[in-house]
Amino acid sequence: MGSLPHIVEDCMGVLQLYSDGSVYRRANIAFNFPVYDDTSVVFKDLTFDQKLNLSLRLYKPKPANPAAAAAAKLPVVFYFHGGGFCVGSRLWPNCHNCCLRLASGLEALVVSPDYRLAPEHKLPAAMDDAVSVVEWLKREVAAGEDDSSCDAWLSRRIVDPDRVFVVGDSSGGNMAHHLAVRLGAGSGRVGPVRVRGYVLLAPFFGGVVRTRSEEGPPEDLLNLEMLDRFWRLSMPEGETRDHPLANPFGPNSPSLEKVALDPILVIVGGNELLRDRVEDYAMRLKEMGKKVEYVDFEGQQHGFFTNDPYSKISHQVLQVIKRFMIQNSN
Repeated sequence: MGSLPHIVEDCMGVLQLYSDGSVYRRANIAFNFPVYDDTSVVFKDLTFDQKLNLSLRLYKPKPANPAAAAAAKLPVVFYFHGGGFCVGSRLWPNCHNCCLRLASGLEALVVSPDYRLAPEHKLPAAMDDAVSVVEWLKREVAAGEDDSSCDAWLSRRIVDPDRVFVVGDSSGGNMAHHLAVRLGAGSGRVGPVRVRGYVLLAPFFGGVVRTRSEEGPPEDLLNLEMLDRFWRLSMPEGETRDHPLANPFGPNSPSLEKVALDPILVIVGGNELLRDRVEDYAMRLKEMGKKVEYVDFEGQQHGFFTNDPYSKISHQVLQVIKRFMIQNSN
């Protein structure tokens, strides 16, 4: 008789891969994050891909002045959660809290989609789902133009599809980069939806050659072993961390020199393992003449905004994002 299946990859007990290829995902997770009760925002869940059974959560700020709000349409902000492409959900309390804060702090309608996770769905599944949810918004907006059959919160009376921004945290930041490349400047393929800019919060990029910050002391949240595990689980079979989906500047990655990109804001914590790789990404794009802003929050670790979105430092992050949105709204 063969041996019983045993665990070959363990992501904090939340996700476990067994030797026979089966996957266990813990249903009840003891989160260390409180759920904030921000009464200035309302939210609801919708399905955006019936075939794949993918849902999203919409967040809408309550207008302080309803009369003024009627004349001022809300920008739309997509938020792609992190989790190394392997874990995470729009329902997790840190993701939920973050979206509440983005909606209230940016005065925007926030769209927080789930996407397919590895190892059951290896990359590029997550990238494809990012494109899919933007195309879903395009269909909703188009439906509203003809017969008001779109969701009421997405009516042109409420939102401005010409002012859409994409925010991605960690692996979500990686997705935001690849979405920017796929849509190109002006996002013509999804008109009348117009993506004006991308905000990458410590995007999860990788590479075979280690950076100095990756070799440094582990963070409270991340360590190099965990990063490598996420890549092993999410990469297509036989691929390395230099795959183009992991390393935008890897030996086999297509050149971004002639790719037209909308403005990108890159935010990172000064104590992150990913810091050097993220800084290198921003500097390389700048050298190519892309419109990129890079902001380093000294002393902060990975996920500092998402995991504590109501802190003083997170308020500073919101102000940086708000300024970026205002500067790129016309």
